[in-house]
Amino acid sequence: MSSKKKNKKILAIMPESIGGRLTTSSLIDGLRQNNCDVTVYDELFDKNLKQLIKRKFDFIVGYDFSGLKIKVDNNLTLPSINYFSDDIRSNTSGKYWKDYLDYLDYDDNYTFYWDKQLTEYENFKNIHYLPHFVNFDIYKDFGNEPKFDVMFAGRLDTDYRLHTFEDIVLKMPHLKVAWYAIDKHYIDARERSNYPEMLDLCYMGFIDNEPDMARAINNSKIVLNMHSQGLTSLNYRTFQTVACKRLMLSDYRDELALFDGYMPYYEDFSDLVFKIENYLDDSEAYKTVTENCYRIAKQSHNSQDCVRYLLSLVN
Repeated sequence: MSSKKKNKKILAIMPESIGGRLTTSSLIDGLRQNNCDVTVYDELFDKNLKQLIKRKFDFIVGYDFSGLKIKVDNNLTLPSINYFSDDIRSNTSGKYWKDYLDYLDYDDNYTFYWDKQLTEYENFKNIHYLPHFVNFDIYKDFGNEPKFDVMFAGRLDTDYRLHTFEDIVLKMPHLKVAWYAIDKHYIDARERSNYPEMLDLCYMGFIDNEPDMARAINNSKIVLNMHSQGLTSLNYRTFQTVACKRLMLSDYRDELALFDGYMPYYEDFSDLVFKIENYLDDSEAYKTVTENCYRIAKQSHNSQDCVRYLLSLVN
């Protein structure tokens, strides 16, 4: 007699960071698409952790060190799954990272790292390279005509990022440009900018959930990418964008090879300007890029298949 396989019971930690919340949402979706019974603890809004951890779970799942920290601090014996899209050995993955780093080498803690080269540098027992993935039921082409020509979502926290964004607006005044970021990053960039009123015109607020991000991407023809972490791999925004069949213009990363040469990248600012103008003018070239990048990402970077792979390594 065959018995039905028991669904895994997962305690998933929704972190405080905006980027972490978006990434974790796709991870949670993938778990549910693979028939896992997922209970979410939201670090921003929930207050019932002590009661929640009394329940029986098969795994605790978190972004960066969020799940592992809860496991260690509360002496939980269940295995942890830790997905990092920030540098493990830096404050970007949590100001407390040094206190929990050694736990990644324990037998019952599993680490999945978005950057291929950084993964190769680490020697934790259960570390695996797993590039970003998204839920294609949420990130998709809505079929609307975009309002903006160019969009950037994220921090303008370095002079390079800030000046690149400013120069796009200044040197291509005919473009409609949108910028999304949390309030404190908007205020910081405005204080450092030589053109604060220009930033005011571009700033569209912040986005902390998947449906709103999908709508914002659909409302832009080109999404600009300026990587700030990792060595070789593409960030989450890349896969959000291509899933919506919008064009991503990225600085160079080795992992662009995942897209078989279809995804364009820029070498310097003049090249960036040229490619923005070219893809806005050439609808056939735009369609070739977006259709092929979508096809590749849907096949290899969808949440259901990637989380199925993840689960196969921890079972």
